[in-house]
Amino acid sequence: MDTAAAVVNYAPERGSVEIREIARPAIGEDDVLLEVANVGVCGSDLHQWTSNHSWPVNYPVVLGHEFGGHIAALGQRVKGWKPGDRVVSETAAVINANSPLSRTGLYNLDPDRKGFGYGVNGAMTRFVKVPARCLHRIPDHLPFEKACLTEPCSVAYNAVAVNSRIQPGERVIVLGPGTIGILCAAVAKLCGAEVAVVGLEQDRQRLETVKQYGCEGIVGNATDWAIDANGLGADLVIDAAGASITLKTALELVRPNGQITKVGWGPKPLGFSLDPLVQKNVTLQGSFSHNWPVWEKVITLLANGSLDVQPIIGGVWPITSWEEAFEKMHSGEVVKSVLKPV
Repeated sequence: MDTAAAVVNYAPERGSVEIREIARPAIGEDDVLLEVANVGVCGSDLHQWTSNHSWPVNYPVVLGHEFGGHIAALGQRVKGWKPGDRVVSETAAVINANSPLSRTGLYNLDPDRKGFGYGVNGAMTRFVKVPARCLHRIPDHLPFEKACLTEPCSVAYNAVAVNSRIQPGERVIVLGPGTIGILCAAVAKLCGAEVAVVGLEQDRQRLETVKQYGCEGIVGNATDWAIDANGLGADLVIDAAGASITLKTALELVRPNGQITKVGWGPKPLGFSLDPLVQKNVTLQGSFSHNWPVWEKVITLLANGSLDVQPIIGGVWPITSWEEAFEKMHSGEVVKSVLKPV
């Protein structure tokens, strides 16, 4: 097969996404050709579809950066892999290997980094070109419908277990019951915290999902839950909502000397004072993406069942039904849509 259907974001205007036939990509010496088994729909895919994103996009581009599949072909210099291997891929498709950040393993923060689905062609198609350095093996018993969600799990793990101070028994509030918010809550529970996820009235269905992870779901004001243990507020607030204004809520809910970890994107300016950040002596921590050791730990958790993504998967759609999958996720009817190439 020389061409395949692909979900392409072709322009910056709202709704500029369609199915196009694209050629099978040519691979370089250090790449593999990956035949995609499943690809998750990310909130960032929806943001590019609705044109309310805040990052540069290299149009036209195939969407999709949460994916796994089988190796179909190897570049000449690729060692340690063979056709048929079951793998998932990290998102840092292009990095400057000589940058100080890359040399210390923080290539996710390299200013030259370009990711699948916005910087280079992603995986919402049958074949995708992947640098071999991005690959991770997955065990045979882990189905691709779950394995393809290693990436959002790694975002959550990096935000909670790496970039946040968290101890067993602490109270953690997660703002935003989207995929990342729910997975952040799940990781916080694995760390031994008491966790509540906060959403809006239209999020009630998603807040029911968080209960499957042993977390509490709260609609609206979470002040009473935040101060219940010590009268001071939550030890950690994870801002996983896609709006800037939620940082104001986080500052209200966090205890003095607590921490806010912001993992959700929001392109709008804040429009409020950060004085509470100073007055409360609060640590404000950003968290972006992930790196190799995070992926290995997450794959272990997925493989042994400690972290189960099944509760968030709302269905699997063929690539050609991408719009239905996007709509169901955008409306909040499902937490996570998964696509399958045809």
